[in-house]
Amino acid sequence: MASKASFHGPLFDGRLPAALDNIADDIATKLGTEGHRRVLANLDESLRKPTGAYRKRVTLTGPTAGHAYVHDRMGVYGPWLEGTGSRNQTTRFKGYASFRRAAQQLERGAMPLAENVIAQHIAELGG
Repeated sequence: MASKASFHGPLFDGRLPAALDNIADDIATKLGTEGHRRVLANLDESLRKPTGAYRKRVTLTGPTAGHAYVHDRMGVYGPWLEGTGSRNQTTRFKGYASFRRAAQQLERGAMPLAENVIAQHIAELGG
């Protein structure tokens, strides 16, 4: 008795590496966008007299190779506002920790966001 099996889909036709890259980029985009939103929300909560100058400097870069970056474009007063600058050790101002709080918040909520993106891609791939 002879049998015949055929295999098809992204695992067998060479589409899997590109699909995994797309998933990584989409997760990075989703997490980067959420991280950016949270940094700005933290700044809005913390700043007493916001001028908008620093808020405008906070940007999202990427995704590139599955990574997205939220940063302040190397602003000179960024470390001081965050509380990581050398001046924070000699003054009463200890910083707002907007980026650190956003990172902690994002870390707690990252898995559901990533799972949602993965589920969407699996459905698109016929899974």
